[in-house]
Amino acid sequence: MSKFRKKKKGIPAVNTAALPDIVFMLLFFFMVTTTMRETNLVIENPRLPSATEIKKLEDKSLVSTIYVGKSKDPNRDGVGYNKIQLNDKISTADQVPAFIFSKRDKLAEALHPFMTTSIKADKESNVGTIIDIRLKLRDVNALKINYSSTAPAKN
Repeated sequence: MSKFRKKKKGIPAVNTAALPDIVFMLLFFFMVTTTMRETNLVIENPRLPSATEIKKLEDKSLVSTIYVGKSKDPNRDGVGYNKIQLNDKISTADQVPAFIFSKRDKLAEALHPFMTTSIKADKESNVGTIIDIRLKLRDVNALKINYSSTAPAKN
């Protein structure tokens, strides 16, 4: 009887020593490349009206969003559903052109015709406020307007 046994030949074990390095490298990559929400809502989350037909926006980097609704802090901003939020502060319709120009300045000139302005208005908002915004957008030639809404109910 021999002291040494023959080793069985089989499939070698998978080496997982590099697996944590790969996982952390992917995690770091996604943390660096992900963009977080750029605006902090100072109006209440708009209750969007429902629509019968919806079209999805293609390139969200070309979309500028204007929020219309009720302020979260009525003591500071006043009461009512006619508050306009541009970036992170309550504004007026007269400040909409400056908002659009600041967004255009960040884009290449070839992309200006594809820029879309999305209006997220609460269904209780005054139509006059939305018309004022539309007139200011027309003055600065921002004619692609999207009205955000909820998906139609499926039967």
